[in-house]
Amino acid sequence: MAYASFRDFCAAAELASADQFDKWRSDWDSARSGNGSAENVDGENVDGENVDEGKSPVGSLPNFICKKSGKSETDFLSRVGEAFDWETIDLSNVKPETEARLKISSKVASQHKVIPVRVEEGVLVVATSNPFSTDLLNAVRFAAQGPVNFVLAPSEDITKAYEKYYGVGAETIDELAQEQEEDGEEDLELMFSDDKEIAEGDHEASIIKFVNQVIFLAQKNRATDIHFEPQEDELQIRHRIDGILHIMPLPPALKKLQAALISRIKVMSGMNIAEKRLPQDGRINVRISGNEIDIRVSTVPTVYGESVSLRLLTRASVLKGMDSLGMTAALEKDIREVITKPHGIMLVTGPTGSGKSTSLYSFLNTINSNDKRIMTVEDPVEYEMKGVNQVHVKNDIGRTFPHVLRHFLRQDPDVIMVGEIRDLETANIAIKAAQTGHLVLSTLHTNSAAETLTRMMNMGVPSFNIATSVSLIIAQRLGRRLCSSCKQPFDVPKDVLLEEGFTQEQIDTGFTLYRPKGCDKCNGGYKGRVGIYEVVKITDELANMIMEEASSIKIAKQAQAEGFRNLRQSALLKVMEGVTSLEEANRVTKD
Repeated sequence: MAYASFRDFCAAAELASADQFDKWRSDWDSARSGNGSAENVDGENVDGENVDEGKSPVGSLPNFICKKSGKSETDFLSRVGEAFDWETIDLSNVKPETEARLKISSKVASQHKVIPVRVEEGVLVVATSNPFSTDLLNAVRFAAQGPVNFVLAPSEDITKAYEKYYGVGAETIDELAQEQEEDGEEDLELMFSDDKEIAEGDHEASIIKFVNQVIFLAQKNRATDIHFEPQEDELQIRHRIDGILHIMPLPPALKKLQAALISRIKVMSGMNIAEKRLPQDGRINVRISGNEIDIRVSTVPTVYGESVSLRLLTRASVLKGMDSLGMTAALEKDIREVITKPHGIMLVTGPTGSGKSTSLYSFLNTINSNDKRIMTVEDPVEYEMKGVNQVHVKNDIGRTFPHVLRHFLRQDPDVIMVGEIRDLETANIAIKAAQTGHLVLSTLHTNSAAETLTRMMNMGVPSFNIATSVSLIIAQRLGRRLCSSCKQPFDVPKDVLLEEGFTQEQIDTGFTLYRPKGCDKCNGGYKGRVGIYEVVKITDELANMIMEEASSIKIAKQAQAEGFRNLRQSALLKVMEGVTSLEEANRVTKD
């Protein structure tokens, strides 16, 4: 090398003086000491990869020096490339060749944070972010069993490429599959533990590690659901991020460990691992980076094994304030008026996954105080709220919605929340509660606010009871929010805008439409979700129409005449504000 040591290079590149380098290396050693004493490396033999970076948040010494000096890793690698005549590549625009990947095992690639890129005239080209680690360079050369040339790429890009091309937890699965073949055992339940702490650096070769990796990655990517789906020749794992399912890249050996993985999840959630013929429900409480995560687990037997679904819930995602729901000031005012009344029914409607529970928890959180007795009956209780009496439905022992509601009325509640009105009996008790001086909040599975009223009539609820009890109905959807870092403006012809539902008055205001692009901060141009609401307040005119059992179409027209926006109009308003795209508005509100 052109420099005697990494220390000399840092001085020449103005990253750190000799004294400063020694100080930072000492700090790096101390930072790693919690995961075992750091080796006293010197000169060129600086190895930040001997210590598994998943266990140590400080990473390699070069990365640590970059952070301390305030220099970007990209700039650092650019200087290294110039000094040693090494190529710097953008892995986001490079697809590693299959031939190259087969030359380096997933274990070596994961341990040393390298990505095989291509084979050139019999020479393997490997990307690394730590060119000063001679142990790393030698280990890769040994694993390749042939000549190797190294190129440079940022550590974050290498991590993303590893997950994309090797698959999540590939090194874990490879080790497990090898162990299983050597031991001749199919049952890996002995590897299970009661540890409920999930850390980024769980690096023991075990089923526990892999399950933790999947959950950790899901939380990191803001996923709300994880689905383990057995297929004939593979076990597919999908994350639902911002309402859209994404397939996780996984190693092919995962299918061999399907039974053990599902058993591990069942153990974590308190299910019967011997019962594989019937559906089961369970719950897992874990900590990820200090955050409490509540995971609802459901298993269903399928043709090729048990399908497992995990729903991830955090206090931050469930217990939001009303100001975070994305409502207009006018809608929020109407809702606050209703939830602060001593009686009446407020219904939240929408399909599964539209945010109904989040809205209800937000309303309860808004009115929760020492002078109100709040009781809820849910199936299941999604999150525990301080100061609220919550009951979990258990149909197998007779603890049903109607049964619990009857007893609620003897408990002197001020506010009652019913997870869902599913039948006439539940609806009648809820109405009785509203008529006897209780505020009732509940959900119903309908597509619009107007349809909710006719649905209750079809259930058998007398129209006069609906007219006198129901105060407000919210129909809602969740649309993906455009990424603020990469969204692009674009022009749409006026005639197209009119066809989409924009009024001439709206077009004349001169708003800008945006479309998704995609960057490293988002998923395909979207990041997060925004609520789209249709709120109908039951006025005297609407109450009269309900008494006359008018159709949902007539009720919807009257609500429009009184100034209430439907879901489509609310979605287009979000498009005008640049919050979401026209494409996304069409996805969630067009039939």
